[in-house]
Amino acid sequence: MASPVTTPEPAPGFWVHNLDPFIFRFPEGWPLDGVRWYGTAYLAGFAVGWLLLLSYHKRGRSPLNPDQVSTLMFALVLGVLGGARLGYILGYGFETNPELLRNPLKILEVWKGGMSSHGGMIGVLLAVLWFWKRSKVRFWRLLDMAATLAPAGIFFGRIANFINGELWGKTTDVRWAVIFQIRDAWGRMAFLEPRHPSQLYAAAMEGLLLLAWTQWSFWKRRLPEGQLVGEWMCAYAVVRIFGEIYRQPDDGVALICGLSRGQIYSVVLGLAGIATIFRARKSGHPWTPPAPPSESPSPSKPA
Repeated sequence: MASPVTTPEPAPGFWVHNLDPFIFRFPEGWPLDGVRWYGTAYLAGFAVGWLLLLSYHKRGRSPLNPDQVSTLMFALVLGVLGGARLGYILGYGFETNPELLRNPLKILEVWKGGMSSHGGMIGVLLAVLWFWKRSKVRFWRLLDMAATLAPAGIFFGRIANFINGELWGKTTDVRWAVIFQIRDAWGRMAFLEPRHPSQLYAAAMEGLLLLAWTQWSFWKRRLPEGQLVGEWMCAYAVVRIFGEIYRQPDDGVALICGLSRGQIYSVVLGLAGIATIFRARKSGHPWTPPAPPSESPSPSKPA
């Protein structure tokens, strides 16, 4: 894919992105450059997820007691970070960032970005599997609850993408277009053509819209276990495929049949979601109020 067109001066009439990816910077010579918005976004997503799980327990919608909530959140943190990073490396990283091959230690630099939402979903699945084997909670009920947490984390992550000035959209002349800055081949700051703020589109659709919908479904509907996570998988696939229409494909990652890598992964996710919904409707355990949780998690596995 051709490199984006840059100019030494920004086009008039559009907002120029000049946000600092750091909340604050450390003095020169410190091991880390500072505290980034990107890392803070993950912390915010995990904090919201933890608070939501506690609220489910207090209002009788979850069988998890506070200790179990902490254990599950610990597993989810590891699953999200490990899965998202590994998913990016395997799905995009080696193609878009050859430096990873020359210096594999850069794979560990998660605070600089380079995470895959689809990889994070696989990490969540593995985390839930691990927790399920060590608790009495039904597997599909756990996945349903996890689906209600994901949109909040995705929302904060997409906002951080915008602040970082990454994953920008395709060129456009709409009034709300944004001019992002990058370094040219000589290391000088240059201005891109006006582009869609696709990160904000994703924050609104993948984040806020699906957060509102999953919360309404969780509290107001009585679905068979597993249907909510299946519906979320389908809904995420739809909004992600739509949002990618406005997003610039990753440099160095070829389209397949006119579809971006993210769209292809979302098609697979949507098909898996449809299968999950059919399974839930056919054989899913009907929703029932959870029994009073025990004070400590049990190591036994449900029948």
